[in-house]
Amino acid sequence: MAAKKKQEKKLRILFVDSKNDLSSQLAEHYARKMFSDRYEVYSAGPEHDIVDCDLLSVMYCAGEDLRDLVSKDFSDDRFLPRDEGFDFVVYTEKPVFDRLAKKSPWQGRQICAHMGTREEFTATDDAELADQLLAMADRVSKWVAENLADPEKLRSLISA
Repeated sequence: MAAKKKQEKKLRILFVDSKNDLSSQLAEHYARKMFSDRYEVYSAGPEHDIVDCDLLSVMYCAGEDLRDLVSKDFSDDRFLPRDEGFDFVVYTEKPVFDRLAKKSPWQGRQICAHMGTREEFTATDDAELADQLLAMADRVSKWVAENLADPEKLRSLISA
């Protein structure tokens, strides 16, 4: 009999932004796309909204289909594990990290990785908005590729 290689437990990551509508959704998408063999990936926010419609449209035109993503708040037990047992919680917006980090149940596992907010966009037309959304997607994709490749790298980024 051939010995089966023991399957390693996947690390759980939660990406957080204010409404789970933009950068945390991108991070969840790219982390699942690149590292589904290593991580269980989720995203949520303290408030519930819808995924940014402009983001969905721009990304679809760029060849990334995000239409199956769903915005979630922290109490959404349809899409989030009930036990809150995340190995890492990555805040993709610094203001949300500043507001929640000290009172969250995830002490010692939190990472602040500001990836931008919709409020920071300066677009004056649809073309500029598309460019800014694509630039954010590129930033998020690069951050995910660079930092999730090695769990030790994630551990070194823990902020709170």
